[in-house]
Amino acid sequence: MTSRTAEETTGASATGAEGGRCGSPFEVLRIFLRLGLTSFGGPVAHLGYFRAEFIERRHCLADSAWLHGLKIVAVAVVAQAVWGMARNLCPDRERATIAVGVAMVVLAIPSALGQIGAIAGGGLVGWWLLRNGPQLPEQELLAIHLPRAWSIAALASFLALLVGLPMLAAANPSHALALFDSFYRSGSLVFGGGHVVLPLLQAAVVPPGWVTNDAFLAGYGAAQAVPGPLFTFSAYLGTVMGPAPNGWLGGLICLAAIFLPSFLLLIGVLPFWDTLRRRSGVRSALRGVNAAVVGLLLAALYRPVWTSAILGPADFAIGILAFLMLALWAMPPWLVVIFGAVAATVVAGIS
Repeated sequence: MTSRTAEETTGASATGAEGGRCGSPFEVLRIFLRLGLTSFGGPVAHLGYFRAEFIERRHCLADSAWLHGLKIVAVAVVAQAVWGMARNLCPDRERATIAVGVAMVVLAIPSALGQIGAIAGGGLVGWWLLRNGPQLPEQELLAIHLPRAWSIAALASFLALLVGLPMLAAANPSHALALFDSFYRSGSLVFGGGHVVLPLLQAAVVPPGWVTNDAFLAGYGAAQAVPGPLFTFSAYLGTVMGPAPNGWLGGLICLAAIFLPSFLLLIGVLPFWDTLRRRSGVRSALRGVNAAVVGLLLAALYRPVWTSAILGPADFAIGILAFLMLALWAMPPWLVVIFGAVAATVVAGIS
């Protein structure tokens, strides 16, 4: 009991001393001036520099109220994504059933294997159950054509990396290789929109201890205020990661790995797309996969997003207001991020 108290007292005094330095206007100006002159990598990477400077090095901020507010905003963002995708991709009872079934499977088997199996199962069920769905209107042929040799090489590269990287990572203890493998696999399995990458990335970086769950959700909430595709969130994860390579090098590795499968698949499928989209079985399977994606995101809304952020009635109130601002008032995400951080800080002050 005595040693624990002494440890807490020492930590509190150290934090207080650093906090006093961080609270000085001149000190704040000096730190941000140096960060502005030396930080590279874009807004998402800057979040990692800020975290390293103010939380890890100076202990100016801990698991603080504004950080919790960003996690609550992540709940509203994912809820809005589930709401919008369900309306478009699960408009009937068959696809809604697929989505709910996938959510149950993913929650029961919280691993990358469970997510892959759920997506594949959604495609199989769609191929069998949704063959009588509405036919797509005739569309013009694609004007972009590539040599088939390029497409075959791209598809072969995609599959070789998807199958070979896990084996190489298992045989080689390199963290850089494991990092590339995890983010490449996440980018390969994303269907239906950027938000679907959330559960895949969370499963890739949080269980191994590369990134804490709090840092993951707070960064995801803050990323809503940054323009650009949500895949750039991978740069933040690579930057704030504990094991090396991290920083700007880790951010570049994660960013390249998560985007590479999209380029390979695009090049590989383009010459065959006009033929594939006319087949009813392919369209039915894709409808099932899209419904499965909604279920995947629904499971992510509960765990890890909801269970890590909504801890009481006040959190629920902030979250539902943030959802209202996003979904019905169509307010810009950056404004909702500020609202969540300020509201959580005010509630913490009142408590």
